[in-house]
Amino acid sequence: MPVAFRKASTEWQGTAAEGSGTTTFVSSQAGGPFPVSLTKRTDQEDKSQTNPEELIAAAHSTCYAMAFSNVLSQNDTPPSKLDVDVRVTLDQVGEGFGITKSELTVAGVVPGLDQEQFEKLANEAEQACPVSNVIRGNAEISLKATLSS
Repeated sequence: MPVAFRKASTEWQGTAAEGSGTTTFVSSQAGGPFPVSLTKRTDQEDKSQTNPEELIAAAHSTCYAMAFSNVLSQNDTPPSKLDVDVRVTLDQVGEGFGITKSELTVAGVVPGLDQEQFEKLANEAEQACPVSNVIRGNAEISLKATLSS
C-alpha cells in the first residue's frame, strides 16, 4: 500500500511554441496557479514563470533536505540547519532536449561532526533520497557538501 499520493495539474492552451498554461499543486493547494510556457522555459532573463526544471530542482532540494536530516538524526547528530540548493540542467540531446544534470549543494550546521563525517552522511542521504533515485540513471547527480560552523 502506498504511503502517499500527490497530484499536480497543468492546463495548456495553444501550440507548444505559442501557447501557455498554468500549473497547480492540487494535493497541497500550496499556491498557484503558476504560469508556464515553452518560450519562457529557456529564457534566462525572464523570471516571471516557472518551468519543469525548476519544479524538479525544488522537489530534489526538498526531498534531499528531508533525507539528510533523517540520516543525521539516525546518526544521533541532528542538524541545527541545512541549506540545500539544486541546479537542474536542460541540454540539447540529439534532436530534442533532456535533463542531463542535477547538482546538489548542501551546507549544514551539525554539532558533533567533522567535514569527513558530514560528507559521508551527505552521500548516504543522496542514495536514500527518493527523488535522487528517480533521477539516477537518467541524469548525472553531483553532490557538494560543506560543514558550516
